[in-house]
Amino acid sequence: MKSLEYLKLLSNQFPNQEKTCVEIANLSSILTLPKGTEFFLSDLHGENEGFIHLLRSASGIIRAKLKFIFDDEMNDEEILEFANIIYYPIEKLDPIDFRDEKTFEFQKTTILRLIRVVKDISSKYSKSKVRKSVNHEYAYILDELIYKDVDRDNVKKEFYYDEIVNSIVEIGLAKRFITAMCELIQKLAVDTLHIVGDIFDRGPRHDLILDELMNFHNVDVEWGNHDIEWMGASLGNEVLILNAMRNAVRYNCYDMLEDGYGISLRALNDFAARTYESDPCELFMPKILDENKYDVVRPSLSAKIQKALAIMQFKVEGKLIKKHPEYNMKNRIMLERINYDNFTVDVDGKKYKLLDINFPTVDKNDPLKLTEEEETLLTSLKMSFIHSRKLKEHIKFLYDKGSLYKIYNGNLLYHGIIPFDEDGGYAIFKGFDGKQNLKEKSLLDYFDKIIRNAYNDVKLHHFESDNIDAMYYMWCGSMSPLFGKDTIKTFELYFLAEKEAQVENKNSYYKFYQDENVAIDILKKFGLNESGHIVNGHVPVKTLKGESPVKANGRLFIIDGGMSKSYQKSTGIAGYTLISDSVHLTIATHKPYEKGKMNTPETQEIENIAKNGRLRIKDTDRGKEIMAKISDLKELLDAFRSGLIKEV
Repeated sequence: MKSLEYLKLLSNQFPNQEKTCVEIANLSSILTLPKGTEFFLSDLHGENEGFIHLLRSASGIIRAKLKFIFDDEMNDEEILEFANIIYYPIEKLDPIDFRDEKTFEFQKTTILRLIRVVKDISSKYSKSKVRKSVNHEYAYILDELIYKDVDRDNVKKEFYYDEIVNSIVEIGLAKRFITAMCELIQKLAVDTLHIVGDIFDRGPRHDLILDELMNFHNVDVEWGNHDIEWMGASLGNEVLILNAMRNAVRYNCYDMLEDGYGISLRALNDFAARTYESDPCELFMPKILDENKYDVVRPSLSAKIQKALAIMQFKVEGKLIKKHPEYNMKNRIMLERINYDNFTVDVDGKKYKLLDINFPTVDKNDPLKLTEEEETLLTSLKMSFIHSRKLKEHIKFLYDKGSLYKIYNGNLLYHGIIPFDEDGGYAIFKGFDGKQNLKEKSLLDYFDKIIRNAYNDVKLHHFESDNIDAMYYMWCGSMSPLFGKDTIKTFELYFLAEKEAQVENKNSYYKFYQDENVAIDILKKFGLNESGHIVNGHVPVKTLKGESPVKANGRLFIIDGGMSKSYQKSTGIAGYTLISDSVHLTIATHKPYEKGKMNTPETQEIENIAKNGRLRIKDTDRGKEIMAKISDLKELLDAFRSGLIKEV
């Protein structure tokens, strides 16, 4: 029973019985609509063109709709061309002269076809939602055209609607109207978008992906380790700044750094070119998967820049680990493990010969000490990260829309792992104070709070906080649910030839997660029942070797299928979309993206999730919220009827 004070506040919005009853009826009708389509994507890794195409094409759902609607009227080539207009209306329509009468028939045909698509794709939504989703300038026209079949007297009004379309064309409104219709179709095709981690690193422009996500109508993000790396860097964590920069240079992402975030590289370029002038830096040659448009840097200079950043990172990393012995990462202070007389390094008690012995900025008596020039350079880079307006916007969005895990419509979403011990039990973390017993849900809640506190510390100008430091542990700590390994071997991957020294052992989670009982138990630990699913990313599924994204008898999905080009040789594909509509769970397998080509994913139905008929809004989290609101409104109605609250 709600308090009288609350009901009086509610009456400000619904001041009488009539308006209250109308709202109850409206909300009740919404509950009967089919559940909206959810899309789950992970590990975007900066592949902006491929991701944006998937988003605008609804991972092939829109093209499948076109095939269904127009199969008797259009061939595959025509359907593909029409689909590309829906995905990229501005790009496809700009070359057309809409003032030329020769294009009028194309304009009319396109509008009429788009109306048919909107009618089909909007059938699961209320008129109100469709109206709110379209550009308000065209809401009335669209309303007339979508619901045009019959009037109240059941008389067809084809002439009336033909005249509306003719008028749109003749007054020069067609281009803008077609664009608005295409954008509406994109919105309605995907009701909710879940990004299960790792937007950043490797691909050319993760900044453009975030711009697209910020304009999407309903999205959440489950943070990945590469997201945390950039989130921590934006808060001033020096190790993560250098790590993010090194990764960006390694994958030739200069446009993202300079054009995207306004991070000047001039001083860094000059420093690297002078310091390593005679050093070929062969171990640090960049992986050029994409060409830069605005800032083309020679691979030889990129190698020098990457080495300069790596050495600085190993120094700052060592200092941070010494500052926080509770991280238990002393074995990662690599520059202090080098014998500078014979250039060997101690890795887990075994000596290895270094492949590169040129360390002009390292003082063998104090290996972690930055040179004066390195100090100045690091300060400059730190200021660039902290003060980048665009990066601030993106990180705020990630905090506003993100979390370490999410429970949504009976499913559990997280990027990395739930840490396990070798015996198959949940690994216990004592907390950084050594006084707690944290595991499964409590462990993730603990780290989620640290991540949020780090952001709040910056707001309060506490730039040297333990929370900001701990963002580094979230990136690569052995108990971090985002990392999922016992240690990180960045130094060994650069400087050693022996594969045995480069091994990063995966957490036992990856040994036990195939077991359906394990997956069900994880769901229960988070308050879910065994009919739910775990949606997971982080580790690419090696499809070429016969691996499936479906684990634990369909209770768990790994949806990292290699959207990043750097993984596609081992995966053979370009990622997955998990699609949950009102009837089915479907996996869409992406093809490597080629602009202008037929990129429609192949789909495979995994599970019928509507055991007792199509799922409705009432079966969802949103439905629970609506039913709670209906309950409140019914109490308000009783208060009106009993005279407790006076009607207006």
